[in-house]
Amino acid sequence: MESENGTVIISGGSRGLGFEIASQFLAQGYAVATFSRGSSEQVVALAEEPRFFWKSVDGSDYQALTEFLKEAQKKLGNIVGLVNNAAIGADGVLSTMRTSDIDRAIDVNLKAQIYLSKLVSKKLLQNRDGFIINISSIMGVRGLPGVSIYSATKAAMDGITRSLAKELGRKGIRVNSVSPGYFSSDMVKDLSDDILRKIERRTPLGRLGTQDEIAKLVLFLATEGKFITGQNIVIDGGFTC
Repeated sequence: MESENGTVIISGGSRGLGFEIASQFLAQGYAVATFSRGSSEQVVALAEEPRFFWKSVDGSDYQALTEFLKEAQKKLGNIVGLVNNAAIGADGVLSTMRTSDIDRAIDVNLKAQIYLSKLVSKKLLQNRDGFIINISSIMGVRGLPGVSIYSATKAAMDGITRSLAKELGRKGIRVNSVSPGYFSSDMVKDLSDDILRKIERRTPLGRLGTQDEIAKLVLFLATEGKFITGQNIVIDGGFTC
């Protein structure tokens, strides 16, 4: 079912932050097409929503992404924006990390986002309007031990944001990054209470962020931030200040 507001593509939208972003776009009247490797209870619950489309896709498979976008446009109509959200963690000291883990992080966190940006930007150029929002991380802004590969993929996306903003700006397409700090998510669920308390003490606002707060920033950049492009906006409660 087509939406008057158009269709937003969201990678990794089956759970967590990606699903929260998808939900907020749906609430604002957009159609949403998202993909991930596996489904979830949230996706199943939205199966009857005519403005929602989900498919199991490997984001590092260019042909699979191409087919997904064709299906999404056929089912939901004109594509007006992209949120590159899908990512995996890549913890470990670089000297002892397995090369397979390094390759996997680069495939999911970087290559898939580049592929998707390439494919969607072609569609946005036809409209001479639209947005691309890359979900990055404070790890790409400030390094920490044990996350060098994850940090590298996120810093790379920030570089793409700035360059792509200059490539597409004259065509009316805005490109920005959102870099969350520590927030309630699967990526912090395994941290001990002691570590979480230390993070909260180091954060000037004294708490973790929420998925709702990050999703609202993404929605603002997509809908209200018409004169914002090429920026990496950190949302971390002051952790990196």
